[in-house]
Amino acid sequence: MENFQKYFDQIIDMVVAYGAKILLAIVVLIIGLVVIKRVLKTVRKMLEKRKVDPSLTPFLTSIIGALLKIMLVISIASMVGVEMTSFVAILGAAGLAVGLALQGSLANFAGGVLILILKPFKVGDFIEGAGHSGTVREIQVFYTYLTTPSGQEIIIPNAQLSNNSVTNYSFNDTRRLDMTFGIGYGDDIDKAKQIISDLANAEKRFLDEQGITIFVEALADSSVNIRLRAWTTNADYWDVLNGFNEKIKKAFDAAGVGIPFPQMDLHLVEDKTKK
Repeated sequence: MENFQKYFDQIIDMVVAYGAKILLAIVVLIIGLVVIKRVLKTVRKMLEKRKVDPSLTPFLTSIIGALLKIMLVISIASMVGVEMTSFVAILGAAGLAVGLALQGSLANFAGGVLILILKPFKVGDFIEGAGHSGTVREIQVFYTYLTTPSGQEIIIPNAQLSNNSVTNYSFNDTRRLDMTFGIGYGDDIDKAKQIISDLANAEKRFLDEQGITIFVEALADSSVNIRLRAWTTNADYWDVLNGFNEKIKKAFDAAGVGIPFPQMDLHLVEDKTKK
């Protein structure tokens, strides 16, 4: 009973000594988090108003938010009575342990910094990397967010994008269109090339300065493949690609040029020795 009373008295003394400080620290923590949230919102609006690169905005706000929260924790620890020397030592040891445990996350952080500095791609670019392709929606501290043409969200660690090859389809303003059209071996090659040439010259979205090239690419198993090479802008690429296929099919049908499909001819030979 005496030991219980002793412990109870110690608890009461601790509550009297530290209760007010802890309560004040909790209040400061809540107010501090609210203030940090508003500060980050203001910073984001300021960056957008000054037309800072959209790729940098989420990254900078994340860094600023992390620094403000660390300062808030240090301030609260000081209010409670924790000695700064001991706290910094503990924080350093904890940082080392966390760094060893989160090597992958640190690699992603370093990858994010490299992406934002070197700018192999930016928000709005259509890229292919780490086995995925899509439009860059956002570049954050650890991850890059892509939106696929079908509306799916893909989250890729920055380390994978910074340490591997990335194809940026939006880097240049123009893009070459390569299309192959197969015709039958019995069809007239010159006639098919003329049809393709007429349609290509009539397509206003092809760029005249790069020119148009049409040639026989290969004599395939069941078709003669004719290749069209022309240049268009990135914005028009997919519309031209999809629309031109339809135009070629209709023009070939109207001119009687066949588009073959894979087939196999079987020749049966009679075995005369069995008669």
